[in-house]
Amino acid sequence: MYDSYIMRRTQIYLDESQDGRLAQRAAAAGVSKSTLIRSAIDAYLEGHGDEATRLDGFRQAVRAVSGVAPDLEPGADYVRALRDSDRERQPRLEGRRGA
Repeated sequence: MYDSYIMRRTQIYLDESQDGRLAQRAAAAGVSKSTLIRSAIDAYLEGHGDEATRLDGFRQAVRAVSGVAPDLEPGADYVRALRDSDRERQPRLEGRRGA
């Protein structure tokens, strides 16, 4: 994939945890740590950092999970029910404090 004659050498510092996790992932993928780092850099530079791309990805994720819990009541109804419950419980709590 990469030919060494067209590469530039770059050094980076990793802490022990990063180096260990990188080594584990590289071994699991059957590649060198350098190859894994280059792949990660390629993925980052191909636009994953672009705001519009991230926003689109977020919207797709929200659409993918919307409606996954159809047995739950709508959010506003749920919040209203919680608040009503708190209002009903408040006098009992205050009564206990005074007792």
